[in-house]
Amino acid sequence: MSSSLLFAMRNPVIRTSVLAIFLFGFSGAATSPYQSVVGITELGLSDGFYSALIFVAALVNVTVSVTVGIVADRVGNYRTLMLAVILSGAIGYGLVYALPTKTSFVVATLALLPVYGALNSLLFANVRSAANGMGGKDAAAVNSGVRAAISLSWVLVPGLVGFLLSARGSMLPAYLLASLGCIANLLLVFFLLPARRGADPILSKRLSYLASLAEILSPRVLARLVAVALICSTLHVNATVLPLIVTGAAGGSATDIGIVVGVVALLEVIFILVWGRIQYRLNHVDALALGTAIYVVYMALLGFSSRPWHIYALTLISGFGAAALISIPITYLQDLIADRPGLGSSLIAVNVFLGGALSAALFALGTRISDYSGTALLGALAGVAGGALLLFLDGARRRAVSMP
Repeated sequence: MSSSLLFAMRNPVIRTSVLAIFLFGFSGAATSPYQSVVGITELGLSDGFYSALIFVAALVNVTVSVTVGIVADRVGNYRTLMLAVILSGAIGYGLVYALPTKTSFVVATLALLPVYGALNSLLFANVRSAANGMGGKDAAAVNSGVRAAISLSWVLVPGLVGFLLSARGSMLPAYLLASLGCIANLLLVFFLLPARRGADPILSKRLSYLASLAEILSPRVLARLVAVALICSTLHVNATVLPLIVTGAAGGSATDIGIVVGVVALLEVIFILVWGRIQYRLNHVDALALGTAIYVVYMALLGFSSRPWHIYALTLISGFGAAALISIPITYLQDLIADRPGLGSSLIAVNVFLGGALSAALFALGTRISDYSGTALLGALAGVAGGALLLFLDGARRRAVSMP
């Protein structure tokens, strides 16, 4: 896998995309942990309004990501679209910092930053397009390396930003740092990312907006999206219940939360590369099913945790399983519409939205019928259901195809 990554990094498109996705992760990691603090505590938004705002923003992001993916396939040039969405991010983050009002926060969160979020899908589409000639397993290794760049930014940035701003009494400067990160990304893409040739005009009918939406909503694609969303919903459930279990049933402190999250994030960076190597031996479906099984075991054990050391002991399992769930679905989803890098990569945003929606429903149901520990067990059941559906849809077929 390392040789594949080193070979791929010689490609200026992939090399620039890796740096660009790190900067994309930098902007998100600098602001996301403090977004609710800025919106609710510093600017005075109500809890209910903030929740509705975040939900609508997620809906806008998935809509924009799909639209941008369709347009990217039509024009065959990701560079111009990347510049547009990065500029939207620079303006959005800068607006919140320069004009810290409720109105500017809402405009940025609801319109400008969801557009910037489409950069994630565009970058993976760009990498997929450049790596198509490498073969499936090498392309998966490249995807793993690119995904590790985002995780690395989340390991390094939140704590550093928190340390730098801890004495200021306001987290608004985080938005300035994010805007500067966007500007750096804008210059990087403008000067270093080569332009690509236009799309094949023969495919113009299939590349229409309605035809593209029909592909996403086809039973073949939609059923697999549901399976992956069920699997990935466990990540969202864990993000919600882990702090509550640590400070509740496990009797830990806020310090324990920070340490556990940091350790797991660091392990994810390492294990993402390990899973890229595993995919040389297993196909995407079997590898994702294995990763799901590992994470389900972690979620179940988390539900039974009653001491802080229990949580610390689970970090290795958590990091290994989570690395599979945040990296392997990228290649799997792209393969669902393999000849459309833009549209196939937009499924990443669709999956994030569906996974988040499912996790919200699971949390609401779990806390209604049980406690936070019971909700973790319910999340594990969702992972089991998603993994079973995935194997039902693709397991036998993929194994049959791989047989001599």
